[in-house]
Amino acid sequence: MNARAAVVFLIFATVFAASSQAAESADIQRGREVYQYWCTACHGFGPMKPGTVALQTKYNGTRPAMLEDRTDLTPGLTKYFVRNGVTVMPPFRKTEIGDADLKALAAYLARPRKLRK
Repeated sequence: MNARAAVVFLIFATVFAASSQAAESADIQRGREVYQYWCTACHGFGPMKPGTVALQTKYNGTRPAMLEDRTDLTPGLTKYFVRNGVTVMPPFRKTEIGDADLKALAAYLARPRKLRK
């Protein structure tokens, strides 16, 4: 590969990487909005949040009860529980949380983050 081709390749690779990061960032931001709308009533921070209380009881401190603090939630796992439900959590239909919003929600919960102190 000559120098000119290498420069062109590098420019395209940089642009592609930047656009991928921007799309991922937009997905995460949208996922946060979806989480706030659909999930915080049960899985939010504070007392009287049945999902958080149930996970605190289940994990007894071995894992964070707050979904936003978890670092082990894969997109596939999130998508499964949202579509199928678990115990008292209902399944959410595509007419409630569409596929694009579910993808964004799964990206949000799988994002790298620091734990709440």
